[in-house]
Amino acid sequence: QQAQLKMLRYQLNPHFLFNTLNAISTLVLDQKTGPANTMLTRLSRFLRYSLDNDPMQKVTVATEVEALKLYLDIEKVRFEERLQLYFDIDPTARSALMPSLLLQPLVENSIKYAISVAIGGGSISVSALVAGDQLVLSVADDGPGLDHRPDKARKSGGVGLVNCRERLREIYGNRQSVRLGATRPHGLTVTIRIPL
Repeated sequence: QQAQLKMLRYQLNPHFLFNTLNAISTLVLDQKTGPANTMLTRLSRFLRYSLDNDPMQKVTVATEVEALKLYLDIEKVRFEERLQLYFDIDPTARSALMPSLLLQPLVENSIKYAISVAIGGGSISVSALVAGDQLVLSVADDGPGLDHRPDKARKSGGVGLVNCRERLREIYGNRQSVRLGATRPHGLTVTIRIPL
């Protein structure tokens, strides 16, 4: 079980790394050394965080949000004003424990399927709250929604969601849930419930 959890946690999405390095390469070719250096520094910080943290240990929601911001800082260099970010973290949820880097693949899915395909970009909202004895986490985007994603992504929700489901199943068994829903007026919301 520990080996399975570590394998799932260390699966850094090759698309993310490829896209980031590609974006840095483009900036260098355009002689935009300032933004290229910024992006490299942010990538380094994010990779260091992802490698330094023991995948068997849980982190607070506040720590997870900071790690998510490290990742989103990289994407902000790529998308600039086309990517709008919103965080709604209830104070009672900040100290709750959760698996580390659980939300990053979900946000990455939103960027891939919602932000990058829209000419004007879009927004991603991350929220956390406590409901009784559960921690409720959600990632929502205002993209086209699940119906307009490629067949493979529509059936499974993408690699990030499959990884997320497997990790939660390994850690919490049946005491967790992952639900896909529509964001109004359009988009996708992924809601996770785990024991508080």
